[in-house]
Amino acid sequence: MADNYLEKRYEECFGKGPTKTKKVGHTVEELLTKNRSTRGYKKDFVVSRAMLEQIVAVNTRIPSARNQQALRFRLVTQGPESQIVLSNVKMGGALPELHLPFPGTEPEAFVVVCSAKEEDKMVDIDLGISLQSMLLKAVEMGLNGLIICAFNKKNIQEQLALPYPPLAVLAIGKGAEQFELTPISEQDNHAYYRKDTERGTVHFVPKVQLKDLIIG
Repeated sequence: MADNYLEKRYEECFGKGPTKTKKVGHTVEELLTKNRSTRGYKKDFVVSRAMLEQIVAVNTRIPSARNQQALRFRLVTQGPESQIVLSNVKMGGALPELHLPFPGTEPEAFVVVCSAKEEDKMVDIDLGISLQSMLLKAVEMGLNGLIICAFNKKNIQEQLALPYPPLAVLAIGKGAEQFELTPISEQDNHAYYRKDTERGTVHFVPKVQLKDLIIG
């Protein structure tokens, strides 16, 4: 699949947006379009600790509610700890019949996000900003990721000897899946789905159109 396939399909479905005068590196729109929740990864690509450090480093520059900066991060690369995380997470909840990820495509690198303060609304605001920012950095680096909130918090905290309870797990790797955004109205089914096409199996992601997002 061509690297810019998703961007072209996005423009076909949702429009090109404002006219660009000069492009320097990746645009925000390109990064957002490429940032898809990926559940299958290439095993021949190994994510290093240095790569995870680059991704987590965005947290030194992003906003924080009340500037409390309570989030802390455990970096997990290929090895025994990776297997601990993998055995305690669930992926693809909307497609339970597929038992994702498929054997041989499991992620092997993770960022476990914890909070040094008790979780509240402000911590959750920081969590959302952090996870999205880290994913965009991963995409900029040519990687992919998945936010995982369905996991055994007690097991992961105990088995990784974390000093704080985990709030979310971010899987990182080189994606092995194809995606397509498809526009829907606010009344349509929002669930993602997979379908065989001439390009192979494609993971379709319904997105509510702009006209239905704006009130008045």
